[in-house]
Amino acid sequence: MNVRKLAALALLALASASAVPAEPDAAERKFIRQGMGEGEVVLKIGPPDHEAVHRAVRGQPEEKSWTYFPHPRDPQTLTVIRFHAGRVAEVERKISR
Repeated sequence: MNVRKLAALALLALASASAVPAEPDAAERKFIRQGMGEGEVVLKIGPPDHEAVHRAVRGQPEEKSWTYFPHPRDPQTLTVIRFHAGRVAEVERKISR
């Protein structure tokens, strides 16, 4: 195999490895704060285990909640995040057994 082909394969392997996103960390759930956007929450702790829409009226801000069930990295804690207009309005963390 010549040097150019080897370099091209190495570059391709590096590019594909860097394209894989980091795994969200459930231990980060305790650091979610008011004002964070939905995208920031998903990047930090991943998609929710359950989503509920509380208000979706045309022309008014949407209100919804995301629920994260206990996880080995965040054991026995149920986390509920309430959003208003795409921003965290309230974070509730409670012990669940």
